Amino acid sequence: MKKLVLVVASLLFIAPAVLADNWGASVKLGVGENDPATMKEKYDYYGGELTKGYGIFGLEALYEWDLNDEANKIGAKVGLDVYGENEWKYAGEKVTEDTYAFPVTVYYKRDNGIKAWSYYGGAGLTFLRAELEATGGKQNKDKTVPHLMVGGEYRFTKLFALGAELKYNFSAKVKENNEVLSDRSGVSGSVVCRFYF
Repeated sequence: MKKLVLVVASLLFIAPAVLADNWGASVKLGVGENDPATMKEKYDYYGGELTKGYGIFGLEALYEWDLNDEANKIGAKVGLDVYGENEWKYAGEKVTEDTYAFPVTVYYKRDNGIKAWSYYGGAGLTFLRAELEATGGKQNKDKTVPHLMVGGEYRFTKLFALGAELKYNFSAKVKENNEVLSDRSGVSGSVVCRFYF
């Protein structure tokens, strides 16, 4: 993980001095798979009220380098994803689970210019942090998992594009003492607004 962070940091901070091209930022809204298994087991056994959050809100910073021509690019992006909260209420008690993700992705992009669709795909690592809070206290657990990502965007102007992304997290089950704090494995989809500088 440390080596990957070092490589991405080098790409994002050293290469721009040599190859000036496209900086960007993204805002994402989407939905994803969510399986709070332990919380669901307790709900099934004790009853109460279980609310599962499928929404995702994300922010990203990205940089893209031209390859042999302006249409082919290699990009790198880092982000923060906030997943919808899971909550279980029973007999006056409340248990909540919040999950945050820090994805790092390297991707290839076919950039077809302004007033056109562009497509991209890549892979990377996602650092997950699950926080479970109950009356008895709070516990946190981290896990790093691989992911794949594909997307497309329509570039309305030089500065703005709107598109969609699909992402697949592998084995994103965060466990502590045989309890599943969070499981964000599987597919998520987002609408993405990108702003280029």
